[in-house]
Amino acid sequence: MSKVSRDALYEAVENILAGAKDKPRKFLETVELQVSLKNYDPQKDKRFSGTVKLPHIPRHKYKVCVLGDAAHCDEAKANDIPCMDVEALKKLNKDKKLVKKLAKKYNAFLASESLIKQIPRLLGPGLNKAGKFPSLVTHNDTLVGKVGDIKSTIKFQMKKVLCLAVAVGNVNMTDDHLVQNINLAINFLVSLLKKNWQNVRALYVKSSMGKPQRLY
Repeated sequence: MSKVSRDALYEAVENILAGAKDKPRKFLETVELQVSLKNYDPQKDKRFSGTVKLPHIPRHKYKVCVLGDAAHCDEAKANDIPCMDVEALKKLNKDKKLVKKLAKKYNAFLASESLIKQIPRLLGPGLNKAGKFPSLVTHNDTLVGKVGDIKSTIKFQMKKVLCLAVAVGNVNMTDDHLVQNINLAINFLVSLLKKNWQNVRALYVKSSMGKPQRLY
C-alpha cells in the first residue's frame, strides 16, 4: 500500500512541469525519483537489486546499440538505431581502449542470437566489466519494441550509500504519464526493501534543473 497519495503525486508533478515551463532549458530535462533510506547497514545488510518496466518510456537520452547479423543491422538502419556487424566488431581488434570507448558511448547493447556467444571472443571482457553485456534480441522481436523495453526498464540497486536516484520520465511527458511511472517505481522499490516503508526516510522528485518536490 503506497503511503504517497495520488493528490501529492499530482501536485509535485504539476510543480515540476510548471517550473520547467517557466524556465525553459536548452535541453530536455529528465525527471528523477530520489530516495533516502534508513535502518539499513550497507556493510552488513544484503544489498538489494531489481528492475521494473515502467508504462511510459522515461529515458529519452538512453542510447542503445545493436550488435547484429545482416538482418538485424538492416532493420536497425531502417529505424535509425545505431548498429555494428561482425566486421565492425572485428576491427576493434579486442583493443581495450576501443572497447572501453564503445561501452562508454552507449548505455546498453542488444545482440543477435548468432553474435551473442561470440562477443567475449570478439571484444574480450570489456562490455561485461562495464556492466553492459548485451541483451539477446531474436528475429521474433522487433528492434524498435526491444529498444523501447530497455529504455523503459529502470534498475534499483543498493550500493554503499543510502541514497538512490532513477530516471522516471522527462518534462515533455504528461502529468498522468509521469504520475503512473513514479507510482509504479515507488511501489516496486518499497517491495524490494526488507522492512518496506520502515526503510524509507524520504522521497523526492525533481527535474534536472528544478527544485526537489518532497513526496514522503
